[in-house]
Amino acid sequence: MTTPRRRADPSPPPARRLLHRLRSAASGLQTLAYSSKKEGGGGDMGPRNGGSSSNRRPGFVDSSSWRYFDSRVVGITRGDIPRHAWTVLHMLKRKGFAAYLVGGCVRDLLLKRAPKDFDVITTASLQQIKKMVFQRCIIIGKRFPICQVNMYGTKIEVSSFSTNANHVKGSKNIGCPEEFKRYDEGDILLWQNSMKRDFTINSLFFNPFNFKIYDYVNGVRDISKNKVSTVIPARVSFKEDPARILRGLRIAARLGFEFSSETSAAIRELSLSITDIDKARLMMELNYLLSYGAAASSLRLLRKYGLLDFLLPFQAAYMSDQMKDKSNDTDLMLMVIRAFAALMYFGSWEGAVNFLNQDIGAPAPFIPETLGPSRSKLENLMEQTSHLASLVKSSVDMLTSIDALQQSLAKYSKASQVSGLVLVSSRERERVLRIFEGLDTDLTSYEGTRGMQEIDYKLLKDGHPGEVRFVLGQVIMDTMSEELPRVSTEYDQLNMEASEDDLADGSRPSLSTLFSSKS
Repeated sequence: MTTPRRRADPSPPPARRLLHRLRSAASGLQTLAYSSKKEGGGGDMGPRNGGSSSNRRPGFVDSSSWRYFDSRVVGITRGDIPRHAWTVLHMLKRKGFAAYLVGGCVRDLLLKRAPKDFDVITTASLQQIKKMVFQRCIIIGKRFPICQVNMYGTKIEVSSFSTNANHVKGSKNIGCPEEFKRYDEGDILLWQNSMKRDFTINSLFFNPFNFKIYDYVNGVRDISKNKVSTVIPARVSFKEDPARILRGLRIAARLGFEFSSETSAAIRELSLSITDIDKARLMMELNYLLSYGAAASSLRLLRKYGLLDFLLPFQAAYMSDQMKDKSNDTDLMLMVIRAFAALMYFGSWEGAVNFLNQDIGAPAPFIPETLGPSRSKLENLMEQTSHLASLVKSSVDMLTSIDALQQSLAKYSKASQVSGLVLVSSRERERVLRIFEGLDTDLTSYEGTRGMQEIDYKLLKDGHPGEVRFVLGQVIMDTMSEELPRVSTEYDQLNMEASEDDLADGSRPSLSTLFSSKS
């Protein structure tokens, strides 16, 4: 599993240490009786052996997989939650509502990754959230309405248990009222919501007020095994919402996880069902797939499951052609990409070359001798970089025009049939092309330098071509850097706080008590 490195030291990565501890704790679990204690909001869960996939059918309550554990055992404290998320949680609690962190942020905290956002779910209805707690929030979404709360300049999505119950397909099939009487109401509420989520590792709840992480679908087990598994049977899940296929690919690509055999088989069988996804939503999911430094692994997974031919046919044909050419020089390709990124960042060819000469420790070092003997080495690199810029610009045309796509695919003998999907509007085409203007001509005369090396966020928000070009260059260089970018200093500082207050005696509980049961 590949995870961002947070510091350079000889000790094992934090995620590896965590997974080792999770596996050690899970292997020592004993089968215990379920204990329900009416404390509300999650109740007390005793562990049993995980239920079989046959018990994942709608309407079956399998409490054997219900568990909770103390977040501090795995090093998650209140200091890991940023101020904007804490404020939302506190304000909901002050109004008498239960509130939890849910989904990917809990998963990422367990993996020692910095969550890109913190989602909250609460017992308040959307109308109560807007009337009683966050009067300035806005309710967005038709299929799954949520409240979007702006707190300290950060947008937080707050969903409601009641909304999820009313808007998820098949929700009426989840559980049986007579069977519910055996269990705590808080447990049932969380379990019902878990059963409506896409993947087990996204179905964890974290209550930072009591330091409890609740797991009803073996999500922690799958994290410890680096597995992506659907909550309900995979074929049923993907038929309910085909977009889950793309979300699964995105998660596997970013985390370096593998699919369970059942999930993998269902993706292959139902891959073409993504044609039923609304175009705007499909574009959104594709953007997510290619973001956050996981574009390369996402493209490989799309190709593996036969989706690249449909979504990005030219890229699919190009990748197939490149894989046939065993003489392809990977180091040269990486060097050209770095030169292209440096050109956008520094704004001049001279600045790009100076950077390449000084970029010690890059994965593809700048070795002029690899550029060929027939002409000046730098001229060759400059020509290759300019050619890459022209390819980038032509790829924009291929995403805009069916005719341009067909002409480009004609170069490849085994290209797939054009799906007719146009992802970029003509207006967006012109805006994007301005970003790369001048990069496909004589680079010695190109001039795009800036007066400062800090991001101007106002210009970036307005989509200023020069600012977008500068940031894009920085993102590519950071992505290709040997030492991955650290998480923010502010986040590191938060992680170091609140240790003594979190544990009364300053020590951590035994790992063998990770999954707990109260009598």
